Amino acid sequence: MSYQVIEMYGENEPWWFFSDWEEDIVSRQEFQTFEEANNYLHKIIMELTNDYEQMTFKPDFMAAFWNEDEVRFCEECDDDLQLYRGILMLENGERMVVDGKEQNEKISISREAKCCKRFS
Repeated sequence: MSYQVIEMYGENEPWWFFSDWEEDIVSRQEFQTFEEANNYLHKIIMELTNDYEQMTFKPDFMAAFWNEDEVRFCEECDDDLQLYRGILMLENGERMVVDGKEQNEKISISREAKCCKRFS
């Protein structure tokens, strides 16, 4: 069994898991035990808490951080999109399941599927 702690940066929070979510990965660390991975995850969360004004957490080892002024313009949407620093822990490369539930979100809060192409 192995655990991965992944840092991401892009226009989606880490829990969306769109088909191209791995393109947003900026760092991936591998650990043999849950304790090692969880300690590293919390260390990174504490560091990001100091760098970002806003944050939100999911119970399944995921967090998103952002500053209101950190955006990119989307021509398709004709609007600014918030950019997020995300962190998550995976078990054997798969999303961790808490309380026997997996909530793999594929649509936005507005109930619409992701519309924007990846930015480079």
